[in-house]
Amino acid sequence: MAFLELDKLSKTFGSHLAVDGLTLGVEKGEFVSLLGPSGCGKTTTLQMIAGFVEPSGGSIRLEGRDLLAVKPARRGLGIVFQSYALFPHMTVAENVGFGLEMQGVAAPERIKRIGETLELVGLSAFAGRYPRQMSGGQQQRVALARALVIRPQILLLDEPLSNLDAKLREEMQIELRQIQRTVGTTTILVTHDQAEAMALSDRLVVMNHGRAEQIGPPHEAYERPATPFVASFLGRTNLVGGATVRPEKISFAGSGLAGKVRTRIFQGNHWLYQVETADGLVTVIRQNTGGAMPAEGEAVHLAWGAA
Repeated sequence: MAFLELDKLSKTFGSHLAVDGLTLGVEKGEFVSLLGPSGCGKTTTLQMIAGFVEPSGGSIRLEGRDLLAVKPARRGLGIVFQSYALFPHMTVAENVGFGLEMQGVAAPERIKRIGETLELVGLSAFAGRYPRQMSGGQQQRVALARALVIRPQILLLDEPLSNLDAKLREEMQIELRQIQRTVGTTTILVTHDQAEAMALSDRLVVMNHGRAEQIGPPHEAYERPATPFVASFLGRTNLVGGATVRPEKISFAGSGLAGKVRTRIFQGNHWLYQVETADGLVTVIRQNTGGAMPAEGEAVHLAWGAA
């Protein structure tokens, strides 16, 4: 029996089937991402676990008990929203301690746990500040601390990094994963960002039209996609000679599929190419080693190994 079990979970809004018989087991301490495009059902699934949306069918069990019979406030879940939802009139320490106060935790224990959690997220020196005095990344850490301080059985993250710029988002991904591993809290992330999901997760649930098209470790879903949708959604892919080939697996060679470079784009650590071939337009990604690379308009040959 898994720590958290979703069994044939469904949700219908009028005639629209948002979640279609989703079955998923999440182990204790696992980091699982619900990944997919807008409207695929990932946020609705998270909201059903949180208790904000009532399922139309199926069950949710936490350690074997029926979670649907428990009120949202009593489910013992920590939640971080995209908007952070911090109280502007409260200091960082007051924001973090709000949940403990609602639980009736005594002041000495509350102060101790606030201090420990702020240290965990690297904000010990900011306890007296207000949200408006902090950057987006710092506010995100406050929201995470507020969710963790109650020692939740499950941490639910709803697009928590989407408001951050690219560099900060990458830094926060590393930090979030380190914090999750340190605390060991079972975590479910909702995101549409493939790179984020693959960087953070033990397993992915790739969703499309309310269904899970593939559930598995990130590298497995990327290297061995179960469906054409998974192959196309998890990064770029090419259909060459009837085979699905990732752009980074294709190299320029002395022989192979003949083509002509249509576009060459420099992206710092790699070059992105589009090559016109008899099999259609092929995307190629090559690492920037500092050496000479084919120019636009140049004739090339493409080669790749077996998948």
